[in-house]
Amino acid sequence: MKGCVASNTAMLLDRPGSVRGPRWSTLRPIAALALIVAVAPLVTASVTATGHGIERGASASETADRLGRRQITPALPPSAQPVDTSRPDRIIGTGTAASCTSTGVVAAVAAGGIITFDCGPNPVVIEMHETAKVVNTSPTVVLDGGGLVTLSGRDTRRILYMNTCDPAQIWTTPHCQNQDHPRLTIQNLTFTRGNATGQLTIDGGGGGGSGGAVYVRGGQVRILDSVFTSNRCDPTGPDVGGAALRILSQFEGGPVIVAGSTFGGSPASGNVCSNGGAISSIGVSWEIYDSEFSHNRASGSGANPARPGTPGGGNGGAIYLDGNRFTLDLVDSSISDNTASEGGPAIFFVSNDRSGELRITGSELRRNTGERFGTPGFPGIFFLGRGSPVVTASTIR
Repeated sequence: MKGCVASNTAMLLDRPGSVRGPRWSTLRPIAALALIVAVAPLVTASVTATGHGIERGASASETADRLGRRQITPALPPSAQPVDTSRPDRIIGTGTAASCTSTGVVAAVAAGGIITFDCGPNPVVIEMHETAKVVNTSPTVVLDGGGLVTLSGRDTRRILYMNTCDPAQIWTTPHCQNQDHPRLTIQNLTFTRGNATGQLTIDGGGGGGSGGAVYVRGGQVRILDSVFTSNRCDPTGPDVGGAALRILSQFEGGPVIVAGSTFGGSPASGNVCSNGGAISSIGVSWEIYDSEFSHNRASGSGANPARPGTPGGGNGGAIYLDGNRFTLDLVDSSISDNTASEGGPAIFFVSNDRSGELRITGSELRRNTGERFGTPGFPGIFFLGRGSPVVTASTIR
């Protein structure tokens, strides 16, 4: 659809994913009137979401006070449960904050395996002077901050990078865009002030200034009980997105798992990019549980492809998903107070072949504003896919 779908360059990266339903059937009770929606607007009771933001310049202790971290509940499916890190392969730090350094993080991530931190009993912010890069010979990489560690990009660099098609990180199979490793898990960790702005290419080629905090292409990735604040990527352009997460080419179309995580959380902590203020992907499915997206912004203008005379972008204030066959399952989550100048301040979902499915269960979308166009009956959402969004026991207004 002209003016709203991704350009041909982005579409070339698409790898159709398998259509699957939610694997989590036990929802916690929510204080809202349940409505099952076709195309009529939803008006139900409010559900209050809490903020978990980090203010710029906050000390480590102040940062921890503001996080208000939620714990992953036993009701989550096995795929969203945390990794047991009681026997780590690598430990960053020797018991003090000063011993936890950017150099230590970069070396540990490159070595792979289960990685934990020993930075003392108090919250710590590690300022990254180099982007940590996953080496593709690592079958598994688990990065666990223990709820006390924040990695800061200092507004100058991307924080974490994985790309199975980047020869600098070693090609391990002849089909780099569809391989089962590395399997990356990020848990109990905060990413703040990551910045991919101005990069002409992703390391290894393609993509430009996407993925301000984390960029992943290939393998498999999960994000558990983590927080993303004040991350940035290119402010304009039709084919860039994901200030917190930019994900491409997951193994056999499997979903990215996000659980118990916060993106933004306060007006001072929102993530900003041309498209997908929080997350962005092409041809990738997502399962999102018990997570919050608030105060994120799609800053571009002119949509995708760009209208004549505009730089392009501005879709998906919180979530930007594009491609052919992919799905989004949003479960027991909140998307509020996000903005976009073009389409979908809460969710922008375009399945080019109309096979993609959007399912929202036990969730609340509210006060997502600023769009030029949207899908009637679904405030804050622009949807082109199979049928209509399937909304169950949720509030959208």
